[in-house]
Amino acid sequence: MSNFIHFGIAEKMYSENQNRITQLFQIKYPIIQGGMIWHSGWRLASAVSNNGGLGLIGSASMYPDILRENIRKCKAATDKPFGVNVALLYPNLEEIINIILEEDVKIVFTSAGNPKVYTETLQKEGIKVAHVVSSTKFAMKCEDAGVDAIVAEGFEAGGHNGRDETTTFCLIPNVKKHISKPLIAAGGIALGSQMKAAMILGADGVQIGSRFAATEEASSHDHFKEKIVSLNEGDTQLTLKELAPVRMIKNKFFYELEELYDKGRDAEALKKTLGRARAKRGMFEGDLEDGELEIGQVSALIDEILPVEKVFENLLKEYREANTFDL
Repeated sequence: MSNFIHFGIAEKMYSENQNRITQLFQIKYPIIQGGMIWHSGWRLASAVSNNGGLGLIGSASMYPDILRENIRKCKAATDKPFGVNVALLYPNLEEIINIILEEDVKIVFTSAGNPKVYTETLQKEGIKVAHVVSSTKFAMKCEDAGVDAIVAEGFEAGGHNGRDETTTFCLIPNVKKHISKPLIAAGGIALGSQMKAAMILGADGVQIGSRFAATEEASSHDHFKEKIVSLNEGDTQLTLKELAPVRMIKNKFFYELEELYDKGRDAEALKKTLGRARAKRGMFEGDLEDGELEIGQVSALIDEILPVEKVFENLLKEYREANTFDL
């Protein structure tokens, strides 16, 4: 990456003295990689951190011993800050938290649950805590819980999502009006121009998932990565509101769920269909027909599987070139 791109841009996002996210996490750029299940192993997290962002290991798709191994390998691969994403709706939470404490992880992003559960415990050990929300109401609860930063995620995002279907463009300025904590925008961000737009709306940084899912370092199956870069508008949809809303690709498995809806909104039937390690089968093992394939709407803008270094180069270049017009 050229020195011009790295150092020649006098913008807010590049100044550690002006940006609350770079200061909080001690990173170069306010770019956080989403802790996506079946994508976010140590290779991806360390590559993002080594390029100046904040890499996150996704603990939700890992047994505790696998998480410990990923943390140790990430430490060996980077001397930069990285963190662990903890989805509070998954089992083994106490064991996961204990491993994070034992391995001296300094940053934790929590999601899909009550931010009060572990924030104080983690902060007492010197850990910075961010929590992911999908509404202004829950952002305010995060502030009350004392988290260090808040991730506001619009319903464009892949994977588990908010029920209200609030878009990122509507969510970020509204959250900004009601909180004082550093704010990270997520959902529908894969280009530098989108990053700039989010920050103009009030975000201090961005969290990016789908773009990093389609990288060489992501731990997901190559078949799934190839599927991501083939998608067009309308190829994903938010579903399963009866259980936990999730955005996924419209494939054979998705249409099986649709058939269940045609027969009535039977939550038990939906649980039975889901309870077959579908996400692992789809994203990690590469079964594009019978697997659950989670990805965001912004996948329609992603047309190449790239190394993380190239993703950063593109993001920074696009951010610099994004026009702002005086009226």
